[in-house]
Amino acid sequence: MASSRDRQRKLARAKLDRQLARRAAAAKRRRQIRAGVGAAVVLVLIVAGSAWALGAFDSEPEKQAAEDVCLWTAQDGAVNTNLKDVGEPPTTGLPTSGTRPMTITTNQGGPITVELDQTDAPCGAASLSYLAGRSFFDNTTCHEITAEGALRCGDPTGTGLGGPTYSFFDENLPAAPEPSPSASPAPGQPATYPKGTVAMIGNPPGSNGSQFLIFFKDASPEKPAYSVVGKVTGGLDVVEKIGAMPTEDNGNGAKVKPKTQILVQSVTVGEPGAAPADSPAPSPSASAG
Repeated sequence: MASSRDRQRKLARAKLDRQLARRAAAAKRRRQIRAGVGAAVVLVLIVAGSAWALGAFDSEPEKQAAEDVCLWTAQDGAVNTNLKDVGEPPTTGLPTSGTRPMTITTNQGGPITVELDQTDAPCGAASLSYLAGRSFFDNTTCHEITAEGALRCGDPTGTGLGGPTYSFFDENLPAAPEPSPSASPAPGQPATYPKGTVAMIGNPPGSNGSQFLIFFKDASPEKPAYSVVGKVTGGLDVVEKIGAMPTEDNGNGAKVKPKTQILVQSVTVGEPGAAPADSPAPSPSASAG
């Protein structure tokens, strides 16, 4: 028969085992609770982070500002009274690829059609389109036949000082031709401004407005200063005919003024990718010099 001491030891051992079991169960429960709380916290953080990234906590949703395509620099019409205020083109939402047709009707024959380059000269194309839409060029003159072989048009005053009350920087300026022992370009090198090129001309250079050049022969100046904006697609024979007209002194010592008035009756610009619009033939009265 077991002694009293043995029974006490067994009872004490059983009590200790029960206590250890309870402690292990409590520890397991605590670990489960901590794991559940941790998972819940991580889930809350993920949801909150996603909501923040999507702007759920913004007081007012902010619209992303449209990126400016062109920068128009205001010119003071009080300082240069030759400038004409017709506002400014928009700076955003302008086409930056493809082409746009422009039609120039003069008193010297059929219309001159031009393909404006919106990819390399989006600001020049946008400016010409804006001004044409406001009849800026109507009943103006091509006031110079330049020594470089181009018609100079687009100045309502015919002085070389006129334009709108804004300007814009060069954007498609050709690289200078490679050096050559002679004055002409190196053999086989293409002209900087091939015949039929349409380019902006600024006063001063680099400050473009409304004036443009139409080249009736190849030109490769030592320092190119005209941003190319397009090319003639029809009526080049009219441009060449005007280029062959006699000139006289323009009052500043340069023999570049046409003796016969070259009247620009209208300039129209079509929608991007469209074909040039047909223009009516000049009337006999308009043909008179």
